[in-house]
Amino acid sequence: MPRTLSEVVFVDGVRTPFGKAGEKGIYAQTRADDLVIKCIRDLLRRQPNLPPERVEEVAIAATTQIGDQGLTLGRMAALLSGLPKSTPGYSVDRMCAGAMTAVTNTASSIAFGAYEVAIAGGVEHMGRHPMGEGVDPNPRIVAEKLVDPSALVMGQTAENLHDRFPSITKQRCDAFAVGSQNKLEQAYADGKIQPDLVPVATRHAEKGWGLATVDEPPRKGVKIEDLESLKTPFRPHGNVTAGNAAGLNDGATACLLASERAAHELDLPVGMRMVTYSFVGVDPEVMGIGPVPATEKALDHAGLTIDDIGLFELNEAFAVQVLAFLEHFGIADDDARVNPWGGAIATGHPLASSGVRLMTQLSRQFAEHPEVRYGLTAMCIGIGMGGAVIWENPHHADYRSSVADDASGRKTQEGVA
Repeated sequence: MPRTLSEVVFVDGVRTPFGKAGEKGIYAQTRADDLVIKCIRDLLRRQPNLPPERVEEVAIAATTQIGDQGLTLGRMAALLSGLPKSTPGYSVDRMCAGAMTAVTNTASSIAFGAYEVAIAGGVEHMGRHPMGEGVDPNPRIVAEKLVDPSALVMGQTAENLHDRFPSITKQRCDAFAVGSQNKLEQAYADGKIQPDLVPVATRHAEKGWGLATVDEPPRKGVKIEDLESLKTPFRPHGNVTAGNAAGLNDGATACLLASERAAHELDLPVGMRMVTYSFVGVDPEVMGIGPVPATEKALDHAGLTIDDIGLFELNEAFAVQVLAFLEHFGIADDDARVNPWGGAIATGHPLASSGVRLMTQLSRQFAEHPEVRYGLTAMCIGIGMGGAVIWENPHHADYRSSVADDASGRKTQEGVA
């Protein structure tokens, strides 16, 4: 039978403030699933034109799917968020790119025509569930030399990347990290971050009740001198420190995706349109290089070049992996197009949730920069992968909607009315 593919748009995105993992963190005694449920509820509150029954799928990612991050988290979160019992859901795991994969999975289903509206997101409570909790890697993967033993320790893979790129010094990484902190501090001062943060009520047996309204990890006023003496825990006299890498964090994200036709029908805002995406595998012991071939593949799919990308939201798992990306594509370390509001080194990186943070920020930056047509969200992924998604700015003069008004004012898909 004839089938029409649908364009997919990013409608809206939210996140909790990110917290520090551990007993002293703001979410120490808050359930992981409650964090993402709060995000979904706020998404629905922000879009009063969207009938809850129009949400046809909920995909939620978590890297450590155990305890309050287990039990088919997407379905449980859908039920507890007040969506109809008819709304299905499922869980996703692609480590750091979990939420990114939740987005690309649901977007693919929307494009195919299986449904028109979906919620995608992720959560990671690294205080309750440290990365690797309960896992049992098959010993053959190391014994048979399929990967180097360092591939299973993310910080060691970052040190390996320094070996591959000797031009990327610790000094460059520290300078990049300070820049990330400063940009986030300025973004907060300018009110850029706060509109998409969902306040979360917290409780603690000793500290009592609280309200999380801002990110906990950022270090205000940090200077490069503050980072010079930090320990290098992954290698003696190494390069990777707590100052030039993302920390261990708790937090959640969620976003609303729709076909462009459904967005017009329901009068939902269009933050950006998905152009294409790519996931690739790389040598696990240098997983940080993953965004490079992923971006090259996505650019090839889209018929674009790196020069067509006007804004970059790159996940800062480690400064070295972002700098390896920039060096490969000939982009300066301090290019204003890259992470203009800071990145994960400052904000925090609750693993599976981070992809939607990148997307939400890019969509807001598109609104501020109508001169930019295309943007990129990209991230490295544990066990040797990379992911990249290219987006188009609906505020650009050359943007053309796939939906037009017919003579009666009814929204129709161009070429399909």
